[in-house]
Amino acid sequence: MIGAKARPHRSLFGKYFVALFAAVALPLFTNGSVEAWLGYRDRREQLQDQLGLEGRAAAFRINAFIDTIREQLGWMVQLSWTASSADRHKVDAALLLRRVPAIMSLTLADGDGQERLHVSRVELNRFDGGFDLAADPGVVGARTSRIWYGPVTYHRGSEPFMTIAVAGNRTSAGYALAEINLKLIQEVVSGIKVGETGQAFVLDSPGRLIAHPDINLVLRGADDPAARPLVALREVIHASGGIATGKDASGQSVMASMSTIPAVGWTVIVMLPTAEAFGPISRALVRTGALLVVGALFAAVLAYWLARRMTGPIQRLEYGTEQIGAGNFEHRIAITSVDELGRLAARFNAMAGELAISQERQERIRRLKRFLSPQIAELVDRTGDDNILDGQRVTVSVIFCDLRGFTAFSAASSPDAVMDVLGSYFEALGRVVTAHRATLISFTGDGLMAILNAPVRVTDPALAAARLAIDMQAAVQSLLVSWRGKGHQIGFGVGAAMGAATVGRIGYEQRYDYTAIGPVVNLAARLCASAADGQILVDVSLADSLGGRVTIASLGSRPLKGLKDDVPVFSVSDGVPREPR
Repeated sequence: MIGAKARPHRSLFGKYFVALFAAVALPLFTNGSVEAWLGYRDRREQLQDQLGLEGRAAAFRINAFIDTIREQLGWMVQLSWTASSADRHKVDAALLLRRVPAIMSLTLADGDGQERLHVSRVELNRFDGGFDLAADPGVVGARTSRIWYGPVTYHRGSEPFMTIAVAGNRTSAGYALAEINLKLIQEVVSGIKVGETGQAFVLDSPGRLIAHPDINLVLRGADDPAARPLVALREVIHASGGIATGKDASGQSVMASMSTIPAVGWTVIVMLPTAEAFGPISRALVRTGALLVVGALFAAVLAYWLARRMTGPIQRLEYGTEQIGAGNFEHRIAITSVDELGRLAARFNAMAGELAISQERQERIRRLKRFLSPQIAELVDRTGDDNILDGQRVTVSVIFCDLRGFTAFSAASSPDAVMDVLGSYFEALGRVVTAHRATLISFTGDGLMAILNAPVRVTDPALAAARLAIDMQAAVQSLLVSWRGKGHQIGFGVGAAMGAATVGRIGYEQRYDYTAIGPVVNLAARLCASAADGQILVDVSLADSLGGRVTIASLGSRPLKGLKDDVPVFSVSDGVPREPR
């Protein structure tokens, strides 16, 4: 039906299915999500404790390595430098190199900073070399702080070295300066194992790599680009204040923690690949995901079965009411249960049996007479077919008419006077419309709209429209005489146009109207608005269709409200040939 709007349809099955599915699946998903989050949090805390402990242990061992060398050097500055103690210093120096393999060379200076002894594993030994070491950074640092740790340097650009200087308790004992090969820290770092593939490495304060399980990274020197990710990892850990995620030298994602060695300003970083660190969590998530999928499938099957059991009878009841409402009174709702739905279905079936075809048909005709002329309503009743009221595209003649000056009249008159005028006015027009077998479309205030050639076809819609318009003018003009005698300044104008329009029923289930839609309707309304009292204005299409059978006068082109271009307008006069009555 034209203009009918479908009501939004919401599936009761879908509601039941979603509710039942959510009731089973939501707790499963919630529990799985909470378990995953708690597992991740616990694993992260465990890693923080584990990596922190390993880092502190490694820092302690490296610090002990350095302290051992410092203590050994302290024994070298116990004796004052005299002629008789020179041999003793030589023996102690040789023993020190034998006991501490990390010391590559040892230099002893007296209290004035003069070199007295230099022994080395790779250079010639010197006795009383006479070099002035008073301005040496190691001597200056040891004189100030008693113990001095030099910066890390790279021997031949690869092996890391550091100088440790120790001052004696007395100025006469002088100073001991030892050059330490830090490559031996490699043994400490290589001994650190975290998980299966976890590692540790050591950076000095500027970020140079001192020790790493991969000795090749250390031997590449201070400017090796491979060490840059390790420095960046230290910055990330420092910013986080604990455990952090970053990249190692190979670009692999790792979890890492760090500890510091305050005496030398070094940093020990212990790291574990992220894949290994969260491997247990990943495996647990896979198991949880599998359980959730199985649970969701079970919930879906269960929800579908329950929802179908609940909504099946309701759907049959809904379909049955649609069939009965559509007029299919032979349909029966098949619900055999003895519950409320079964009793409701039985009542619907009984109602369908009680409806009579004659009652339905009378109701249909009653509705038709609200908007069709009695002749058309009787035609539909006689044929028993209202398909002629369905939407279609046809050529029609559209007529509009209304009173001139009615607004001012109604504002100045009493309600009884207004209703009396409208009553006699529409009664006269109704008789004319009925007599010409036209289709009355609507009353609007003091206006009226009628069409010809729909739904019942006429032989000559143009001539029929002209006859109708002239008779309408004649009927209303006779009324105007009496109205004007009472002082009512009212006029009457008619506009008509001919053209294609879409015609048919429009409305909703309880109320339908028959109407016409298209530009020709708008044009007829504009012509009516432009017509003066006593005028009948028509468009060019209707004028051409009338030919010479009606007295027509061209009024030229006029601008009509709502239309873009000026429209040719014609005036119809009386003198139309009448059909025998």
